[in-house]
Amino acid sequence: MPLTVLNVAYPFAAVGPDAVGGAEQVLTALDTALTKFGHRSIVLASEDSVVAGTHWRMPKEEASIDGRARSRSWSLYRAAIADIRRRFEVDLVHLHGIDFRAYCPRDGETLVTLHLPIAWYPQDVFRDPRPGLWMNCVSKSQARAAPASIRLLPPILNGVDVDALSCRHSRRHFTLFLGRICPEKGVHLAIEAARLAEVPLLIAGKVFPYEAHQQYFKAKIEPQLGPRCRYIGALDFARKRRFLASASCLLLPSLAEETSSLVAMEAIACGTPVIAFRRGALSEIIAHERTGFLVENAEEMAEAIPMAKEIDADYCRSEARARFPLQSTCEKYLERYQDLAFHRVAAE
Repeated sequence: MPLTVLNVAYPFAAVGPDAVGGAEQVLTALDTALTKFGHRSIVLASEDSVVAGTHWRMPKEEASIDGRARSRSWSLYRAAIADIRRRFEVDLVHLHGIDFRAYCPRDGETLVTLHLPIAWYPQDVFRDPRPGLWMNCVSKSQARAAPASIRLLPPILNGVDVDALSCRHSRRHFTLFLGRICPEKGVHLAIEAARLAEVPLLIAGKVFPYEAHQQYFKAKIEPQLGPRCRYIGALDFARKRRFLASASCLLLPSLAEETSSLVAMEAIACGTPVIAFRRGALSEIIAHERTGFLVENAEEMAEAIPMAKEIDADYCRSEARARFPLQSTCEKYLERYQDLAFHRVAAE
């Protein structure tokens, strides 16, 4: 039976085929899948987003993302969600932002996907007594870190469009960092590892307008840029695929307990090895010495860089096809939507 699903994006990040963040990429895939299979997909997201279903446009925040900007956006989101639910018979609301509590509806079937580390959420969310409120994690390691809760459903693992990433480019002699430019992603450690290994590094990603992120870029990244360490900004999908497929390896020196890593999956789907810190779900994604290397610090990362050429690209591609299919992720979410909409899930 066709559903009407309202997906609500994080207010400060655009969704669409060229989305930067993992949560936004997952939401984009779900919007596409809902539309493809005949459901009504409504997406509440910033006005610069691109969606397959009905786009309920919200003003893009141009200034710094501070307390005032958050309060303004949350008020607009609460009003928009209420308006959408009055106009449409919404079967399910699916929230993706870390700030979901600021605009979570007080009734009706609601699913929250916890895209970020468990410790980053207020812990009382797991004790929320509201009927019809459900949550799910995106990896096994994240689910293990979560407190016991009757609201927490089994995790749905992320995936990527392996077919769209299956392109072949000549491997070039540069390393790549791709992700948000912020302290917890450890960009400065990727720079250190590339310097120790004496290889060029390209840094790709967006500096979001948070004061801490911008200060980090100016203090820790910008002074180290030069001919062998270049910042190339955010990438659309086509450029992302080209750079991932051309790099000798992808460096992920994350300092956070990663709940997933779409960029690691994308690199492996391109046949490119990933060298990452052993944090959170990265050890679930990277097969050590087969699709990349799991290391503990920048020095070990530097030592692993020359070994990346020993990783078989075709093996990486076959692993991605077997383990990270986006179709499986979408099918599981659509099944969960049906279960929640028709009350086939009950608190234990």
